[in-house]
Amino acid sequence: MARVLINIPKEARKGEVIEIKVLISHPMESGQRRTDSGQVIPRKIINKFVCTWNGDEVLSVDLFPAIAANPFLSFFAVADVSGTISMTWVDDDGATQTELASITVT
Repeated sequence: MARVLINIPKEARKGEVIEIKVLISHPMESGQRRTDSGQVIPRKIINKFVCTWNGDEVLSVDLFPAIAANPFLSFFAVADVSGTISMTWVDDDGATQTELASITVT
């Protein structure tokens, strides 16, 4: 499991544009480097990230080997209803991780 830092406001006004920030600590490997003995280090990256708000998709991203280690994603959403923001990502090994955050819209 990757360590994650999520920055989402706990409250927002209806119609307000909020910023969602996610920092995922993940040992990214592009698959293009070699060990000292010349063996290729297998690719291991986060290749899919999806954010939903109460089940409605806010953002879906396909990531590729050029993504940095410990990827930082920042994006915006309009606050319409209170609920749960879910962020899920999948890496090359098929490992999936989901983090949840709650927001109250007034």
